[in-house]
Amino acid sequence: MDYEMRNIKDFLQLYNRITDMCFNSCVDNLFGRDLTREEISCADNCVSKFTNVNQRLLQVYMGVQTDINQRRMTEMEAQQAKLLAEAQQQQQQQQATAETASPVAASTEAAVA
Repeated sequence: MDYEMRNIKDFLQLYNRITDMCFNSCVDNLFGRDLTREEISCADNCVSKFTNVNQRLLQVYMGVQTDINQRRMTEMEAQQAKLLAEAQQQQQQQQATAETASPVAASTEAAVA
């Protein structure tokens, strides 16, 4: 449900921006009830240009975002491999420490007995 509400909100924000921008650019006066031919043509061109630019930006963004996601995945995989290697190294060090401590402990116990 949040995703749908977010999409509606994004659409309404975009619609409001286009309306505001094109109205401010195209409507010269508020004396008449109807738009002039020039104002209608200007508004059509404004909306068309805005829509085309927005579509092109989204296409570029999608291409760039794919590359960014791929780099992030590679970085995360490398980080996971590094953490796994460090954990294995720590485990080996603990085993080596335990093995070297065992003969010392055994000889100490034998000497005490």
